[in-house]
Amino acid sequence: MTEEQLLEALKAIAHPSRLKILQTLAKGETNVGEIEEATGIAQPTLSQQLAILRKAELVDTRRQAKLVYYSLDDATMAKVCHALSPLSPDRGAPAASESGRKAASGVANFARLHI
Repeated sequence: MTEEQLLEALKAIAHPSRLKILQTLAKGETNVGEIEEATGIAQPTLSQQLAILRKAELVDTRRQAKLVYYSLDDATMAKVCHALSPLSPDRGAPAASESGRKAASGVANFARLHI
């Protein structure tokens, strides 16, 4: 996945309606009517948002008779997740206070809550 493709995918994901659609599709293959019902996004807007997701190659389509079914494009979603994985905090890393680092003076410092 090129940097340009990654950025296009991230822009597509970052829109509230498109994120809602992707979250719906994460539950499994769904037709347009079911996506509309699950998300509350009206048909004209839904079609526009699905077109953007198709262009970003985040969804696959399958036609059965007059119905169009959508599903997540697993390969592209995996590439996006893989590209973002270096940005994820390491769960095994010690908290800043446990690592021996001191708070910088003159800088806003925020407490870490442990629940």
